[in-house]
Amino acid sequence: MKLRFTPAAEADLKALARNAGLRKRLKSVQKALGQLELSVRHPSLQTHKYQSLKGLHGEDVFEAYAENKTPAAYRIFFFYDSKERGVIWILAITPHP
Repeated sequence: MKLRFTPAAEADLKALARNAGLRKRLKSVQKALGQLELSVRHPSLQTHKYQSLKGLHGEDVFEAYAENKTPAAYRIFFFYDSKERGVIWILAITPHP
């Protein structure tokens, strides 16, 4: 899969990178993004459909775990590009809502 980032997701990733106290979380997010590129069905991602959001053109949004069993664990929200096969858009990278 090819990853593309919305401006909001890019800002989320940059904010993580700027905060020295969140380096461990940044590493977890980077690892999860790498796994998403290889397979969105990787077991550690625990990918599932997220009901409360829609993509830029009404696409289904999915949630993948960057962390688990951690307070305010980070999640990656993404959707499949409706026009270009093999592309997923990262919508947000954020602590569990």
